[in-house]
Amino acid sequence: MTAQFSFTATCPKGLENLLADELRTLGAEVEREQPAAVRFNSDLAMAYRICLWSRLANRVLLNLGLARVADAEALYQAVVDIPWEEHISPTGVLWVQFSGTNREIRNSQFGGQKAKDAIVDRLRSATGARPDVDKRDPDLTAMLRLHRDSLEIAIDLCGDSLHRRGYRTHIGAAPLKENLAAALLMRAGWPQIAGQGGALLDPMCGSGTFLVEGALMAADVAPGIMREGFAFERWLNHQNDLWLPLREEALQRRADGLARTLPEIRGYDADAKVLFAAESNIARAGLEKHVRVSCRPVAAFKAPSHREVQPGLVITNPPYGERLGEQEALRETYAELGRQLKREFGGWKAAVFTGNPELCHSMALRSHKQYKLFNGSIPSQLLLFDVHQQSEGEQGGEQHGGKPRAQLSEEAQMVANRLQKNLRTTGKWAQKSGISCYRLYDADLPEYSAAIDIYRSLEGQTYAHIQEYRAPASISEEKARRRLSDLVRATREVLDLPARHVSIKERRRHSHKESGSQYQKRNETNARRESNAEFWVDEYGAQLEINLWDYLDTGLFLDHRPVRQYLRQIANGKKLLNLFCYTATATVQAALGGCPESTSVDLSKTYQAWAQRNFRQNRLDPYRHQLVEADCLQWLQAAQQNRRGHYDVIFLDPPTFSNSAKMQGVLDIQRDHVDLIRQCMALLRPGGTLLFSNNLRSFKMDEKLLDEFAVENLSSRLLDKDFQRNPKIHNVWEIQAK
Repeated sequence: MTAQFSFTATCPKGLENLLADELRTLGAEVEREQPAAVRFNSDLAMAYRICLWSRLANRVLLNLGLARVADAEALYQAVVDIPWEEHISPTGVLWVQFSGTNREIRNSQFGGQKAKDAIVDRLRSATGARPDVDKRDPDLTAMLRLHRDSLEIAIDLCGDSLHRRGYRTHIGAAPLKENLAAALLMRAGWPQIAGQGGALLDPMCGSGTFLVEGALMAADVAPGIMREGFAFERWLNHQNDLWLPLREEALQRRADGLARTLPEIRGYDADAKVLFAAESNIARAGLEKHVRVSCRPVAAFKAPSHREVQPGLVITNPPYGERLGEQEALRETYAELGRQLKREFGGWKAAVFTGNPELCHSMALRSHKQYKLFNGSIPSQLLLFDVHQQSEGEQGGEQHGGKPRAQLSEEAQMVANRLQKNLRTTGKWAQKSGISCYRLYDADLPEYSAAIDIYRSLEGQTYAHIQEYRAPASISEEKARRRLSDLVRATREVLDLPARHVSIKERRRHSHKESGSQYQKRNETNARRESNAEFWVDEYGAQLEINLWDYLDTGLFLDHRPVRQYLRQIANGKKLLNLFCYTATATVQAALGGCPESTSVDLSKTYQAWAQRNFRQNRLDPYRHQLVEADCLQWLQAAQQNRRGHYDVIFLDPPTFSNSAKMQGVLDIQRDHVDLIRQCMALLRPGGTLLFSNNLRSFKMDEKLLDEFAVENLSSRLLDKDFQRNPKIHNVWEIQAK
């Protein structure tokens, strides 16, 4: 009678019952399922077959012993009792993997060291020699798992994890492991569909893992046949006479399978670069004659037009976004996938695997089955659909521009109601005043603490810029994200905006171990932006460049709109100095209002280049309107020598605080404003005007300056309707010599 052994096959969490069924199909006697593993009994030939043919397992372990271990000495004794000389040559290379702790063995590294010592001592005692110990390419890997006082001792028969088939050298940004992809195909019914000649399509195929695994199943190719080898081939008890026939059988089955006509298997992706990876992987798997990929966005995803193509399975693992901004942008992608499925794939099966099942609601399709799984450590779901041909209006959700939207939650509807109210007041005021960029919402509802700004481009496109305010420490991260999500959905609903026209700037808490501010602005750039991130808007006849995605600010401070308009009036026919000019929008307004000559100073190369584009767009003469890249503090000091009494109007709008690496000093506006103002006043001609602005809400003008100069506070006067909810948004002072 053939000797029977005890084995454990490990697998990704959630696949245990599927792996157990696979092992039974291959001929093993399943003993029991346990978390991320299945124990089974079989002879050695069957274990070899499972290593070669399992599409789901990570590893196959030969169980050597089970012992009760209370402390380090008991651990050593349990391991040293195993006849390791029967498994590895004393001149071989050993590696020990140890996991788990108990009350006495509190560190897995310590447990591994103790187990290694026991194995080496056993081999030295039995043979007079000891093996080398090295993680790289060992001849034998001992696997030990300690749970409470129970120690499982095994050896690994595989070497590299079985999910590494050998065909995937190029991977995308977030690849599925091969055995997880195979499991998802099984759950979606692909083996049965392939047997009936049905097609397999992936509209967002990435590096092509679904396609390759699906083709390997359809062609009856053993997933392990492309591997360079298995660890059991260097095991002392390896029986080559059992292994070689199994390998030859697998090679013949692969040749026979690839000689047949396989079902249509195609993949698509909008990223041409990632398709290069897919093509390379397909070629390495020997499937280039059977699997095709092409560059195509989800909006162009259609069923193959060949008559011989049978309806089959659409399966995909779309991105799901780690950040809210990414998630909101992806809603449109999921919605587009749902529309194309209903429009093109009536009678097909569909499967979507995602770490954010909530996004699937945007597909407006009802799943008939859901499986909870893990993609690595990420809780995920596989949702299965039967696709019926139907018009878009048959699904739930209101229509917006011919596209269905999911119903808003009660909370999001409350926000939508406030936005609609603001549109009837602030929106109408802006339209009547000829204002194309304005603040629609500013934490009107305390629970939804954010600002929403509207930008309308010269082409008539509407964009929303959402800036989250810092949530109180009493509000959980989950609740803050949910509220911001409600706000984003309400904004898109009320303004009827596609996701790519909504920019979201989030403040998120970080660990004290992370660098930077405790609350950092996160810029979700690539998920929403169109091919160009920039667009142009009109402000009182000035054309100004806006970028809602790439930077913290957008290029235009909306609260300064009346400040720029006032500067335009007082600089008519006057020579202007604009310090801390940012993108120089104030200079553009002044120049269009009749300012014949100006100097605009800022330290940032990015802002200087931006200002230059604003100047060119508005046809400002670069010889009369100069841009200077310099530290304003240093520039001011140097100007005291040769520019005294040089300007008619100075606009001074410094940041509240700055410690740029390019600056020699640190700017603190409350501390430094006296010196700044005095230096600016020295550069004014007689009768000249300094317009001083800052955004420090607690700012107080030093009384010495009130005695020294004629100072008038214009803050409330230079505040438009859309910012009157928050009168402390900025301070503006007009200063002249007495």
